[in-house]
Order: sequence, then structure tokens, then C-alpha cells
Amino acid sequence: MKIATWNVNSIRARLDRVLAVLERHDIDVLAIQELKCATAKFPAAAFEERGYQVAAHGLNQWNGVAIISRVGLAQVRTEFPGQPGFSKDPDAEQPPLEARAIGALVGGELAAEQHGGIAQHSAGATPLELWSVYVPNGRAVGDSHYHYKLEFLAKLREYAASVIARDTAAQLALVGDWNVIPTDSDVWDPDAIEGHLYMTPPEREAFFAFETAGLTEVTRPRVTNYTFWDYQRLHFPRNEGMRIDYVYASEALAQRVHTAQIDRDERKGKGASDHVPVIVELA
Repeated sequence: MKIATWNVNSIRARLDRVLAVLERHDIDVLAIQELKCATAKFPAAAFEERGYQVAAHGLNQWNGVAIISRVGLAQVRTEFPGQPGFSKDPDAEQPPLEARAIGALVGGELAAEQHGGIAQHSAGATPLELWSVYVPNGRAVGDSHYHYKLEFLAKLREYAASVIARDTAAQLALVGDWNVIPTDSDVWDPDAIEGHLYMTPPEREAFFAFETAGLTEVTRPRVTNYTFWDYQRLHFPRNEGMRIDYVYASEALAQRVHTAQIDRDERKGKGASDHVPVIVELA
């Protein structure tokens, strides 16, 4: 089973490219971030015509996440327990939730059900709990959005830890745009990032804290490349990028990871997203 994550930077603007990636890589499940459209405007029909089920969560022209799957899709949730909201008003008692997380079960027995009781994919008997996450950017070190980012990561980690604590064999994946540069080697020039946003000690600690919750980032040992190049200043032709898209997996799931790939070529050409797909194949 192949799982991919991709910040598409507007699903309607890049629909043709997304469909092409699905076909080129034979993707079973794609987690999407930055839809930039409300749920009702998500082009679900284009995926359904190709045998995929769709779960999308978008509130307006900002943010937005989705999961599309051809190996079953069940128990969709549009927020994780404890997910914080955000408001520019520091005194807001209940800041509204943004469309930054969507979770669902995919694969396993669901795949067999979708194919008339015959499992067409080596997905195992237990469905995989997959979350497509779009971690807040932070905007600037010390900004209220920066603190929101840290709280978002902390609450997501708490949820993941609770899942694994209940079941050490849990099949759990947290995939998406993490908006964190974990190490200096994950950016072309650390000093080029204003204020060192994405790589401050609190951000990096929040990222690596998922390891203490029982998860492993499974792409780093298998593939080396950036996943994001800004549109400005010829960053892509100069390979001035950063690696901020990752796949965290529970131990039981990490043991099934066979290969990982970063499709750098998808950044080429007219109309490309500033991110590229990150693909993991499960054995």
C-alpha cells in the first residue's frame, strides 16, 4: 500500500497535477494539506470517478485538509481530541478551530470490503488510522500564532501518545506539512530564515517529542531531499529549499515501511505547488 502526503497549495488550482501524481505513483491513499477551499467546493467527483473515496475539511480560502483513499475510508474526524483553536483576540475564551487536521481509517479490512471481500492491497488486517495535518506556520517567533503552533503540536502528541498507550500494536500515522525544520541540514541556509522561525529550540523540541510518544519519523532514514522551495528569488532552480513534510508512524506501522520517496520533479514546470509529494510504501 502506498501512502503519500502533499501540501498542494490550492486543490482546485492543481487538480490536474494531483490526478497525475496519483496515476504516476499508483497511490492508494493521499493526505492533502492547504486545500484553500471550503468542503463544498472540493472537486471530489474527479477523484471518485477514479475509484477513490474522499474526506475533505475546509472552512474558507485558507488552510484545509483532506484524505482520499481507494482502500476504504471510515470513521472520519475533522479534529483530534484537544485540538486548539486560534484567534487574534488574546482574551477569546473559545478560539475557533481551523481546518488543520482530518483523520480516518484506511486499508486493512476496509480494503477487502471495498473490493468485494478480496484484499487487493497488502494492507494487513487492521485498518490504519491516518491523520493529515497542517501544522500552523507560527508567523514570527513570539507571535500569538507561534504559541498556537506549539500548543497544536503538544496536543497532537498527547493524542498520539494516548492511542499508543491503549494499544502498542496501533497502526497510526501522522502525515503532512509540519512547518518545522528539525535540523540545520534540513534547510539550505539556516541563517537565511528570518528570525529562525521553524527551527527554534521550542519548535524542534515539539517535533522530536513525538518520538517519546512512541512514534518514528520514517522518511529520513530512507530518502534525502527538500520538500519545499519558495516561489521567490529562484529558490527552486538554486535548490534553496527546506524539508518540512514528514511521516510519523507508530512502532508497529514503522516496521511495515518498505520504501520512502520525495518526488522532487513535481516542483518543476508551470503551476507547481511549492511543496512536493512525500510517498511511503508499506510492505
